Amino acid sequence: MLCSSTFYPPQLKSSLYSINPHPLQFKHSFLHFSLKNNNTNVSSPKTLRIRAIDAAQSFDHESKLAIQFHNSQKLKIAIVGFGNFGQFLAATLIRQGHTVLAYSRSDYSIAARQMGVTFFHNPDDLCEEHPEVILLCSSIISTQKVLLSLPFQRLKRSTLFVDVLSVKEFPKNLLLEVLPNYFDIICSHPMFGPESGRHGWKGLTFMYDKVRILDEDHRIARCQKFLNVFAREGCRMIEMSCGDHDIYAAGSQFITHTVGRVLEGLNLESTPINTKGYESLLDLVENTAGDSFDLYYGLFMFNKNSLEMLEKLNFAFEDLRKELIGRLHHVVREQLFENAGKSQSMQDNNYALSKYYLNGSAHILSPKDDRSSNSSQSNENSKLKIAVIGFGNFGQFLAKTFVHLGHEVLAYSRSDYSAMAQKLRVSYFSDADDLCEQHPEVILLCTSILSTEKVLKSLPVQRLKRSTLFVDVLSVKEFPRNLFLQHLPPYFDILCTHPMFGPESGKNGWQGLPFVFDKVRVVRDESRISRCDQFLNIFASEGCQMVEMSCAEHDWHAAGSQFITHTTGRILERLKLEATPINTKGYETLLSLMDNTVGDSFDLYYGLFLYNLNAMEQLERLDQAFESLKKQLFGRLHRIYRKQVFENEELVHALPERSFLPEISEDSNAVSSLTDNVDPK
Repeated sequence: MLCSSTFYPPQLKSSLYSINPHPLQFKHSFLHFSLKNNNTNVSSPKTLRIRAIDAAQSFDHESKLAIQFHNSQKLKIAIVGFGNFGQFLAATLIRQGHTVLAYSRSDYSIAARQMGVTFFHNPDDLCEEHPEVILLCSSIISTQKVLLSLPFQRLKRSTLFVDVLSVKEFPKNLLLEVLPNYFDIICSHPMFGPESGRHGWKGLTFMYDKVRILDEDHRIARCQKFLNVFAREGCRMIEMSCGDHDIYAAGSQFITHTVGRVLEGLNLESTPINTKGYESLLDLVENTAGDSFDLYYGLFMFNKNSLEMLEKLNFAFEDLRKELIGRLHHVVREQLFENAGKSQSMQDNNYALSKYYLNGSAHILSPKDDRSSNSSQSNENSKLKIAVIGFGNFGQFLAKTFVHLGHEVLAYSRSDYSAMAQKLRVSYFSDADDLCEQHPEVILLCTSILSTEKVLKSLPVQRLKRSTLFVDVLSVKEFPRNLFLQHLPPYFDILCTHPMFGPESGKNGWQGLPFVFDKVRVVRDESRISRCDQFLNIFASEGCQMVEMSCAEHDWHAAGSQFITHTTGRILERLKLEATPINTKGYETLLSLMDNTVGDSFDLYYGLFLYNLNAMEQLERLDQAFESLKKQLFGRLHRIYRKQVFENEELVHALPERSFLPEISEDSNAVSSLTDNVDPK
């Protein structure tokens, strides 16, 4: 409301004061003019007092237009198949203000009522409501049956049919074959579901193909309105032909579900030493297992490219297994031809070790020893002299943090890394004797699994102090533990560790990443205990999740997690998987897993297989799970084929008998006419 002080208008000509209505109307205002009959002359200027003005009137008009436009964007959408996915889509449709109807063979009336959806038990009743869009949300297997059950004659002839199946060529051909040609058709695939889309659809892929939209303005506009449902939510809109979709989907979605189903057959469980890669596999299993087997079978049955991908996956697994077994065979052959006497030297070493302990010269530190933690607190500011043996990627990765924390770092490697060592402020030695003469407190073995034994035996350990602590960081633990105990003199301390991360997964810090350790042999001496805890505190201070665990227990868990993770990544590598325009989150998980595992050398993976007693069992279980899944797929396919064969046979028997060749009359012309019609080919 506006109020104004007195206003005196200037003298105006009479022609300007005709009584025509002005387009701008003033409500509740008083204009004091003195008019004489039909004369429009103003007798004298009067005070013009504006008491009030409705300043929002022009905005009322704009708001009405906005409301009209807003309402024009709303659709009446009938969801056919109101299960989990139908309800998932309905929630967003309702929130956007669309009118939603629903029909399903099962009774979802209560769920519909709670969501504000009108539920129909009879498809005739639903179709008589004349929805603008029929949204098919039935399963792949039941789609044809559901579509044929709909009373098309009760719909408007301009109705738009939309499917949301995970395969596209099948519904496209089905809709074109079954629907009258006056219905519009969109084939779409929201590449997300109730689980992956529970926090919103922003950035998630929505694929669509405008299969048939008749060239009329209102039909084109309605099609765009429907697509805007997903565009408004932030979906990544991908227009693509149904054929291209199925080619990409066979290489991404079907493979993702297959890998998830195979891993589900292994009954994978979370372990105390989960890696990021293994946790991604657990998430994949959870996501794919949440879908029905009918959905997975539909991906196989109704995508002609899926069988080819299944065969490729099978070949990739067989190829990987052959390479592993072939390498194992080579190692066994070499060992058979090695000279004897190795076992005798090992026995002598073990005898010396047992004598050392029996004489009371050493005592193994209990994992629960309270003095360990006390000495760690009192010495956490002390710095160590650490010699890294094997200064490749992983050795450099650890050395960066050691130097950052103020420790003195030495390095030795068979390859020349002197330039890199200088950049990292590490003292590099080309000769192992020179390094050992520096008397490092800790020898940290960062070699590959396959070369560990050779490198350990090459070290001039006699030049070290007898109190030196030996530490390994291998991905298997029983093997280095036994190797240390067999080859190191009994006066050296031994700590077996496994940082369950690397340069890639630990590039942004070690916070929360698992670090497994086993104090295999630490002599009960305060300085030795303190030094062991100082080394462990390097990782604890960086936020690692410190897990004390025996080497045997580690290998049991690792075979079911780390080896399976690497095996899955290696199999996917052989499939040469690539990103597609319609990646799902599950498929992106597989691509990430593949990149991470392939970044490691095959020697590392082979070492996980060769030096972990449980790895062979896990490989066999993986093979059995894959075979079981294939049997389940082909078994169902066989049952469907048998059913079709017997149904066709019954149809043939039900047909009336008739002659397949015309009866030949006595007239010879009949015979000639028959032979004339025979194709010479």
